[in-house]
Amino acid sequence: MSRRALPIFTKLLSGGGSTTTTRSVTYMPRPGDGTPRPVTLIPGDGVGPLVTGAVEQVMEAMHAPVYFEKYDIHGDMKTVPPELIESIKKNKVCLKGGLKTPVGGGVSSLNVMLRKELDLYASLVHCFNLQGLPTRHQNVDIVVIRENTEGEYAGLEHEVVPGVVESLKVITKFCSERIAKYAFEYAYLNNRKKVTAVHKANIMKLADGLFLESCREIASKYPSIQYNEMIVDNCSMQLVSKPEQFDVMVTPNLYGNLVSNVAAGIAGGTGVMPGGNVGADHAVFEQGASAGNVGNEKLVEQKKANPVALLLSSAMMLRHLQFPSFADRLETAVKRVISEGKYRTKDLGGISTTQEVVDAVIANLE
Repeated sequence: MSRRALPIFTKLLSGGGSTTTTRSVTYMPRPGDGTPRPVTLIPGDGVGPLVTGAVEQVMEAMHAPVYFEKYDIHGDMKTVPPELIESIKKNKVCLKGGLKTPVGGGVSSLNVMLRKELDLYASLVHCFNLQGLPTRHQNVDIVVIRENTEGEYAGLEHEVVPGVVESLKVITKFCSERIAKYAFEYAYLNNRKKVTAVHKANIMKLADGLFLESCREIASKYPSIQYNEMIVDNCSMQLVSKPEQFDVMVTPNLYGNLVSNVAAGIAGGTGVMPGGNVGADHAVFEQGASAGNVGNEKLVEQKKANPVALLLSSAMMLRHLQFPSFADRLETAVKRVISEGKYRTKDLGGISTTQEVVDAVIANLE
């Protein structure tokens, strides 16, 4: 072999001249894992049908192995229809648009009723920077894990005498321990380094004190994960000044709702943050932070609701169903559309309609 040909031969042997892309084996399915799975679908109120419709279109374009059982449920209903509960219990998984909760008037929240009925004790919201989306802070990657069944959301309110209302905050060791365990287990399985417990035990010494005591007990069983505690008012200030210090946060019910919305606002807005609610047997995936645009009639009329949060939540759902390659394809396509910046809804500084964003995501599927 000539001296001139030797470097070329060496390069070919090392793979430097190859144009083939190698793919590592990341998931070996069991026989039957490709069987299409039923998912309960709740389009919900306001922009809900728009964004759940977006998910349906993308799932169909991907040929994802799921099919939907749709239920027409609305936030002004007084109870959760039994046929919906039966469907979720059968399918184990649900995808949900926003349900509008009436303010005041003694009407219970259908969202809260659903969580209690299915014992969806853990709410998870992932707040992170998306490439190409300008935000005040960079390197934000926070997972807020919130206890979902008790605390101020226990619904134990009554009028003692006219003009005096008593609302009970309930904290139990059982619920505090299981949410703490879920947070540390999540951190362990996802290679997260730190868990921060958010509390107000300096004032609510017994209730939040019990929550902290439970977190400390669970933390002692995960020595590889750093654990710290932060009072909720200081936590709010730290979030808006130095959010990159946070990794996984575990909170009681009300604080988690507030903290996740602040974190979402810092990282790019509620329209792009995925989330879900999970229990031992069931999971409901929805927009991560509060869907404040659910009742925005103007968005409905113009058909300009942002579908990104629910698309990313449906990617989380696909992973939950053990369809990781479909989840990766969907997430990659959504992130590519955001990064390119050509198709964005008004909340992200653009003028695109929901359908234009959906078409762009489908065009970027690989």
